[in-house]
Order: sequence, then structure tokens, then C-alpha cells
Amino acid sequence: MRQVALAFGLVCAATAAFGADFQVVDSRDGFVRLIEGRKLTRFGIQLDLSSEGAIGGSAFGVPVTGDWRWQGGYFCRDLKFGQKDLGPNCQQVLVRDNVVRFVSDQGKGPHADLWLR
Repeated sequence: MRQVALAFGLVCAATAAFGADFQVVDSRDGFVRLIEGRKLTRFGIQLDLSSEGAIGGSAFGVPVTGDWRWQGGYFCRDLKFGQKDLGPNCQQVLVRDNVVRFVSDQGKGPHADLWLR
């Protein structure tokens, strides 16, 4: 049990150190400059976010559609995955090099890293 706790602690420390390199995107203008003319990708996922607030693309062959807005320092989106409505969520946005990290629930939930292409 002690080895499991130690391993978990090392993973948490490595994750915290990894996250330290990310910079917060805190404005709509900064976010638009980041995404304009580029796609957000991850294995099986390709998304286009327009500067006007539209979301389109696909995830594992299923269409992804929605809208986004910038509100109170967060990227707030309403999203559909095929016919499934994923609903609204406001997310903290961070960036490091060509990686954009979206942290759900205003930075308190799980995160997803996507690459700018």
C-alpha cells in the first residue's frame, strides 16, 4: 500500500510540474488570436472554432456542433456530440506552445489538451 501511495504522489507531483508551464488565457481577444485560422486536434478529434462563436468538427466520426462565448474570463460553450446535447460548461483556458488545455467547471474539473494545427 505504501508503494501505491508513493507512486500516486509522484504522479501528482509530475502532473503539477507539467501544468506549471501553462499560461492562462484570460481574454476573448487573446483566445481568438490563439485559435484564428487553426484547428484544435487530438487523436480522433478535429474542431474548428470561429472567431464569431461557432463550433464545428468531428470526434471519432461523429459530428460536433455548438456555440461558444467568452464570459467572466472563461470559455463558455454549448456543445452537441451527434444527437447528444452535452450542455453548457464554462472552462478555464491555458496554453503552452501549441497545446491548449481546457479545464471544465471554471478550472475545477477534468481537463482536455488539444493541439493547434
